[in-house]
Amino acid sequence: MLRFKCILVTLLFLISFSAGAQNPSDGVAEMDYYLPQDVSYDSNIPTPEEVIGMVPGEWHVRHDQLLKYMRTLADASERITITEFGKTYEDRDLVYLTVTSTSNHGNLEQIRQNHLALSDPSQSANLNTENMPIVLYMGYSIHGNEPSGSNASMLVAYHLAAAQGEEMDDLLNNSVILLDPSLNPDGLNRFAGWANTHKSKNLVSDPNSMELNENWPGGRTNHYWFDLNRDWMLVQHPESQGRINTFHNWKPNILTDHHEMGSNATFFFQPGVQSRTHPLTLQQNQNLTKAMAEYHADFLDEEQRLYYSEEGFDDFYYGKGSTYPDINGGVGILFEQASSRGHAQQTIHGVLKFPYTIKNQFITSLSTLASAQGLRTEFLNYQRDFFRQAQEQASNSAVKGYVYGISNDRARTYHFTEMLRRHNIEVYNLARNLEADGEQFESGSAFVVPSDQKQYKFIEALFERRTTFTDSLFYDVSTWTMPYAYNLPFAELGSREFNRNLLGARVEGVPEMPKGEVVGGRSDYAYLFEWDGYYAPRALNRILDRGVSAKVAAEPFTAIVSEGTREFDYGTILVPMGPQEVDAETIHELVEQAAADDALTVYSVETGLTPSGIDLGSRTFENLEKPNVAIIAGDGTSSYEVGEAWHLLDQRYAMTPTLITKDRFRYGDISKYNVIVMVSGGYNDMSDSSVEKLKNWVREGGTLIATKYAINWAKSNELANITFLGEGEEEDENEEVETRPYADRSAAQGAQYIGGSIFNTKLDLTHPLGYGYNDDDLTIFRNSTLFMEKAENPYATPLYYTDEPLASGYISDENMEKLKGTAAIVVSRFGGGKVITMTDNPNFRAFWYGTNKLFMNAIFFGQTISGGSAN
Repeated sequence: MLRFKCILVTLLFLISFSAGAQNPSDGVAEMDYYLPQDVSYDSNIPTPEEVIGMVPGEWHVRHDQLLKYMRTLADASERITITEFGKTYEDRDLVYLTVTSTSNHGNLEQIRQNHLALSDPSQSANLNTENMPIVLYMGYSIHGNEPSGSNASMLVAYHLAAAQGEEMDDLLNNSVILLDPSLNPDGLNRFAGWANTHKSKNLVSDPNSMELNENWPGGRTNHYWFDLNRDWMLVQHPESQGRINTFHNWKPNILTDHHEMGSNATFFFQPGVQSRTHPLTLQQNQNLTKAMAEYHADFLDEEQRLYYSEEGFDDFYYGKGSTYPDINGGVGILFEQASSRGHAQQTIHGVLKFPYTIKNQFITSLSTLASAQGLRTEFLNYQRDFFRQAQEQASNSAVKGYVYGISNDRARTYHFTEMLRRHNIEVYNLARNLEADGEQFESGSAFVVPSDQKQYKFIEALFERRTTFTDSLFYDVSTWTMPYAYNLPFAELGSREFNRNLLGARVEGVPEMPKGEVVGGRSDYAYLFEWDGYYAPRALNRILDRGVSAKVAAEPFTAIVSEGTREFDYGTILVPMGPQEVDAETIHELVEQAAADDALTVYSVETGLTPSGIDLGSRTFENLEKPNVAIIAGDGTSSYEVGEAWHLLDQRYAMTPTLITKDRFRYGDISKYNVIVMVSGGYNDMSDSSVEKLKNWVREGGTLIATKYAINWAKSNELANITFLGEGEEEDENEEVETRPYADRSAAQGAQYIGGSIFNTKLDLTHPLGYGYNDDDLTIFRNSTLFMEKAENPYATPLYYTDEPLASGYISDENMEKLKGTAAIVVSRFGGGKVITMTDNPNFRAFWYGTNKLFMNAIFFGQTISGGSAN
């Protein structure tokens, strides 16, 4: 029945497209190839060819060309305005078009306010959805090397700006369309450069062609090689931060996310695998997704296009563009088009040409618009119902709020609060000290998130700890409990613990970074600051970079400061005033800057004699060198993990790591580095001379940090003295071989994969890798099946998994047993240097603030680990 309704209500869209539904014979399309034949277009509105000199699909559009066309359209059409909402790391403008009727443009702010009122149960009952416009956010090519979306966005924008007729007038009157032509400008530009540079005059479709096999790191990611389609919830990057602000400024009913997949596939549209839909997503959301699917099917059937749905992809992780709306009162839709990668590629379906891929994205953009019109009141009513139900669920929930925060690291607490506020979550300062769930929370350093607010469902998603699942397969991570990621103590507050007098001042807007202070003013003897603060490494690096000598305490002590006697922990940094080659005034300016910019408390001391513990001249204060870091990058290494380390050091800690390829490593001078990082990847292609060169470098005192699968290489080359679980065990030849149904193979194999879960570990707080931590319970993220035995040396395993390791997420029973009690970090001695092996990635997606310190400790303090503390 719905199929017939679809046809009846969308006469504008179920129209005949041009002849030649398959590829243009020469690979070059004309506008007539794309556009509906029975729609007339305003000749005053320029086509892409008239502005950038090509029809979409002839070449891969660069971002500057795309931006030029969108700005030209906005100038030419009264239906369109353009908004700049940020800049990328590479200083490219982030923009979206607002497309609606001219009358709506004249009343746009009132329309927006009315639409936002749908998400406010105190106002929504008074709204008549029969005469309200629907709001759509149409986003293209968040993965830069999936370019058919952004190239199709020009066609969508032209169609909306130029198409004439009563049906188009109705569409524009009944819709506000936010069109984001490039969700990832830096990646799109990188890929366009590759594809265009390697294009032949006579298209080459051989899959072995350079054009179809881009160089490392590829165009998928942003400047620092992050997958922006995993950042909608995490909001760590400028593209996401601006986009999420736009999202909450409008609360769209529908958000489309146009992607590409393997060349031998066809076309996918949601819904995804139903058993892998997140339990917090409402069934009505999936019903509307299925209703939209009928429209997509009709449009693609009309063009004889192959497609599929409800397999391969899921709606679980709320950090993706196609699922973020699902927990925010809207409906997200993922489109996946088989990719030509370049301009043409041979596939199992024949030669797939770029214009064909673009046209599919254009067709499903039109089917989205058609579904928005045919189901307009259903979507608007769903949004109202979503927030009404959320209010009811909040009222009935046993959890009335959450408290979080830590007094000795205001920066980490700040960043968590910043993330919450970017999602329009109400946050309040804790008005009085509170004990909850065995944790102490102090007024002035802790915050409260009440459950009874519009964002209740999203709050639940951020704070939940989930360990039971209906399906063991996940397209992405299985959990993301956010306070764990920031290593912040937090507690659920029930009706007994929660009351309104806990709420101090409300946090307005996105908060500002807290400031520290220099206690005691200028010192003539020394300054001290503890390593607890998230930005302590930035402060220390700034000091060392200016040629100032500094030391780290390997034992706790007390010292006399202006406020009296104070205790200082392992990892405290000492900046003595003598002997120094830098003048006292410069040193004081540096510590003042550290306090102001890095949220640190720096203490002036006037004597090296301490009331207890080591004195300031003790040999247990270790001299520190400025880290000169190289990260091995390029083919074979994980671009994600290289980018995460690069971003952390560059953006967060103002350091200058060198990214060095294996080829350059072979010939380059590596003596200038004292820390080398090898992230997950394959290194067996390193030459024998490179391996020996690295070994000599470590022998001479270097610190090698190997994470995830790089530790396999470190072990096989006898750099790391580690043992993997079960290594050397003989198989039982008499064990009976089990047979299983062939159809179950994917599920059975996938169930043994740890796609991303959170686990409990124990940390040695006295070890240099544990400096700055104040609790030996540390939750870490894992997405590998590496199981490393504890070192034989009892001092060489500073971090290991507990006997009850699962904190949140999915892990099979078999892997749970393997993981218990295994090592997360092992330190090996190799000559005069150290090899620090980590089974997990401490810098995951830039939001795992809680384990960044492990990585930074390895960089700054690996040199101080004594020979007796390593294998």
